Amino acid sequence: MRKIILYCIVAFTACMLWSMRAVNETEPSKVVVAYVTSWSDVVPNPYYMTHINYSFGHVADSFDSVRIDNSERLELMVALKKINPELKVMLSVGGWGSGNFSEMAADPQKRASFCRSCREAVDKYDLDGIDIDWEYPTRSDAGISSSDEDTQNFTLLMRDLRKELGDSLQLTLATVASGEYIDMAAIAPYIDFVNIMAYDTGNPPYLHNGLYPSSHTPAMTSSRAVENHLKAGLPRDKVVLGMPLYGRGHREVLNDSAVKIEWDDTAKVPYAVMCDTLALGFENVRSITYKCNYVLDHNLHGAMYWEYNSEKGEHPMALRIKEMILDRRPYPNE
Repeated sequence: MRKIILYCIVAFTACMLWSMRAVNETEPSKVVVAYVTSWSDVVPNPYYMTHINYSFGHVADSFDSVRIDNSERLELMVALKKINPELKVMLSVGGWGSGNFSEMAADPQKRASFCRSCREAVDKYDLDGIDIDWEYPTRSDAGISSSDEDTQNFTLLMRDLRKELGDSLQLTLATVASGEYIDMAAIAPYIDFVNIMAYDTGNPPYLHNGLYPSSHTPAMTSSRAVENHLKAGLPRDKVVLGMPLYGRGHREVLNDSAVKIEWDDTAKVPYAVMCDTLALGFENVRSITYKCNYVLDHNLHGAMYWEYNSEKGEHPMALRIKEMILDRRPYPNE
C-alpha cells in the first residue's frame, strides 16, 4: 500500500510539473528594453535585458540615409550577443533634437532610400532591427522641422520599414506619454511594440515619473500614458512601459543636509524636499517594483528604461526590472 501511495505522489507531482511547464511555455514572452548611449563608456550586463536600443542613429542631412554616432561602440554592444545569444541589439534612430524626419518621410523616394539604408546598417552591424525615436511628428518643440502631414507620413514610414526589414527583423518606436502625434491603430500591423516614454512629464514642484495621479503629479502619469495608448488603438501586447532610472529636478539638493526624502504613497515614487517644496523626483528599487507589478498586472509586453548607466555593469534598479519581468520573480510592492 505504501508503494502504491508513493507511486501516486510521484505521478501527481510529475503531472503538476508538466502542467506548470506547459503554462510557462505558452505564456507570452516579456521584453526589457535598455537604451544605451553612444557617449557613454558603460558596458551593460547583457543578461539584464532582452533588447539594447543603441542611441543614436540619425536621418542624414541628405534626408535619404541613416548615420550612426560612434559606430565602434555599436559594434561593442553587438559583441555582447556572444555572451548572451538571446540578446537583441537595435539601432535607435532619432532622439530629442534629431531632425530631418519630416522631409524624409514626406518624399517617397527619400523615404524608400532611408529604409534601404536602415536595412544596410542592420546587415553591416548584425543588428536585430530598428527603433524609431522621432520626437515628435507634427511638432517642432525640439527645434526640428515638422509638417501637418507628419502623422500620415509616419505610418508610411513604418509600412516601408517593415517591407524593407521583412518579418524576421524587429521594428519598434518610442512615443510621447500622451500617445499623440502617431496613429497607433494604423501602425500596429507593422511594428513589434511601442516603448512609451512615461517620464519627463513635469518639473518641480511636480513629479516627472508618477505611476498614478497625485497632488504631486501633473496631468500625465505612467498609468495614464498606458491608458492613452490603449485608447488610441495600440494592442496591449505591444505596449512597453518606459521607466526613468534617473531623477528630474534640482540634483544638487541631494548634497544638502537639510533635504528630506519623502514617499508619495499615491504616485508610488520617492522625492526630495527642500524648504518644504518638492525639489527632485526620482526612482528607487521600491518605486521600480510598483511599476514592474503594474506591467505584470496589466499584462503589458514589458518594460523599457532610459538609460543603462552603471559603470560597474550592475545596476540595482535594472536588476529588479530583470528579475520581475524576465525571471518572473515575484516581489511585493515594498
